[in-house]
Amino acid sequence: MAQEKSYYRIPKESNLTFLPMAYFLPEEIYISCPTLRKVTRCFGELAKSDSAMAIVESDQFHIEVMDSVAAIVFPHFGFSGWKEHYTGYFPAWQLSYFLPIWGKLLEELTGWGLQSLFNLRPTEYVPFFDKDFINKTMSLVVKCGVEEHGWQPMLDVIREMPCDEDFEKVNSFARIDFIRKWYHTRSKKVKSISLEECLEDDEHGIHDVEDSSASFEVGIIGQDYVERFKKRLSEKDMKILEMRVEGFTYEEIAKQMGYKNHSGVIKRIRALAKEFDDYENERMN
Repeated sequence: MAQEKSYYRIPKESNLTFLPMAYFLPEEIYISCPTLRKVTRCFGELAKSDSAMAIVESDQFHIEVMDSVAAIVFPHFGFSGWKEHYTGYFPAWQLSYFLPIWGKLLEELTGWGLQSLFNLRPTEYVPFFDKDFINKTMSLVVKCGVEEHGWQPMLDVIREMPCDEDFEKVNSFARIDFIRKWYHTRSKKVKSISLEECLEDDEHGIHDVEDSSASFEVGIIGQDYVERFKKRLSEKDMKILEMRVEGFTYEEIAKQMGYKNHSGVIKRIRALAKEFDDYENERMN
């Protein structure tokens, strides 16, 4: 009975109500979030620590949980590509951020909610859930959410008649800034460029791209998007792009990378640009 009282005393606006959803995230997403990975998975320890509770109640915790939950919700709406292919104007993108709805449905369908944490032993840690179980569960959660709120007609319409403004443009942050997130602290000479800009002038250097309008949310999206493409590249290709961004000329890169002349470097960058285009297209179709 005492446990139930503790549950109902928690203010509705408290971030603690989102903790079960945070613990439900796949391990690779959870540990990739700077704030989330600071949160102990032992609820008993967390409840006793003012500093730990302060982290949970922070805005950054709320942001990371929303972004992460949206990432595991969005794929189950049935649209191609990833969440970051779309802008915040896309209805399904917005629905994926309805954190209270997804938390409520998860608890109704599985019993996993805040009360479950209070029922744990004080020293018990919450293990990471199986990735396949998370995927199957979220598929059911989204299906129930769509049915419960009557969203299916809307989803059918936007699937048949997608609006241009719902999609990230060719010159999206992810595309223009596609390697900045890896190297921006590496050298003071780093310049933010796109692959296209590497190609636009064979004789001169790289042109800077202004990035002052990039918001925190867009930055995270860009980083996540790039991380997937990064895994496709060889160490040699990454080195070529790194040197190009750091201001090396084609001739200097050719000399260091063992090419006979700079034209080989240009051809390789053009091949990478095409690979990036193919990468985008296969995810969008």
